[in-house]
Amino acid sequence: MVVVLRPGISPEEKQSLIAAFEGRGLRVDVSEGERQTVLGLVGDTSSLDEAQIASLKGVESARRVTESFRRCSRREHGESAVAQIGHVRIGGGHFALIAGPCAVESEEQILAVARAVRAAGADMLRGGAFKPRTSPYVFSGLGEEGLALLKLARAETGLPIVSEIMSCEQLPLFEDVDLLQVGARNMQNFELLRELGRIDKPILLKRGLSATLRELLMSAEHIMAGGNERVILCERGIRTFSDYTRNTLDLSAVPELHELTQLPVIVDPSHATGRSALVGPMALAAAAAGADGVMIEVHCDPPRALSDAAQALSCEKFAALAEKIRAVREAALS
Repeated sequence: MVVVLRPGISPEEKQSLIAAFEGRGLRVDVSEGERQTVLGLVGDTSSLDEAQIASLKGVESARRVTESFRRCSRREHGESAVAQIGHVRIGGGHFALIAGPCAVESEEQILAVARAVRAAGADMLRGGAFKPRTSPYVFSGLGEEGLALLKLARAETGLPIVSEIMSCEQLPLFEDVDLLQVGARNMQNFELLRELGRIDKPILLKRGLSATLRELLMSAEHIMAGGNERVILCERGIRTFSDYTRNTLDLSAVPELHELTQLPVIVDPSHATGRSALVGPMALAAAAAGADGVMIEVHCDPPRALSDAAQALSCEKFAALAEKIRAVREAALS
């Protein structure tokens, strides 16, 4: 961190600041200029708040030289991380196709979708057992029964399962879920993130509806600070002025995140667009942009889906799209 002192600061004030920083275990390199003095703080500055430092008497400004998200910084770690979920790998050149219904509705429904997406080449099965819904009067998932049905589908198809966890209290229910999803609304539920940092489970962290990339990475840092480094990031669209799509899919986030972090990055075009006609083009664009995977909502009878019917692809349309995604992915790598 670089701390610029105000012109005219007294020697006593300067020495007091230096002593305070050294008292926190930091080395202070002092650079004296004609008009200003700059302090270079060397060491672990992750716990220092720039705004708080800038407010100290005698300080003009403070800025970081290295990112505050040290555990998920590519500058710190370099090589791309690979997330292992069962037999599936995501990141580091490994691409994953995740598909399934927005919500688990019944045994017949989830088994039919699981068989269809596996036949189409999906690597993992997604399905919501607990559903955070805007309205309290609509279907909010089957809860624990939904998780049991996902495990039944996994036993038949061999596909690892991913489902959304909404609270710390639900952790015991998710012990046998392969990939735990943190939804956009919970991206900054720091109590939940800290608990997920204490377990040895891969976590799929979705970007919040209005979150910056830095905020997304700081949320990942909360998980990783607890010791769990098995984090996958998911771009799922952000809220903008668009009135024709559910959200705006920020595809530039994919290459930008790959520059900033070693963590795998996947894209959810279903929640981003909210319209089934747009899911295919955006999934192909995500593959071309270098995403490490895509997650797509699939239902064998979309008009009758109990959750997010407008954005679900039929099993037949998903099969056709999966073939195109693989072709685009191969072209992007060549």
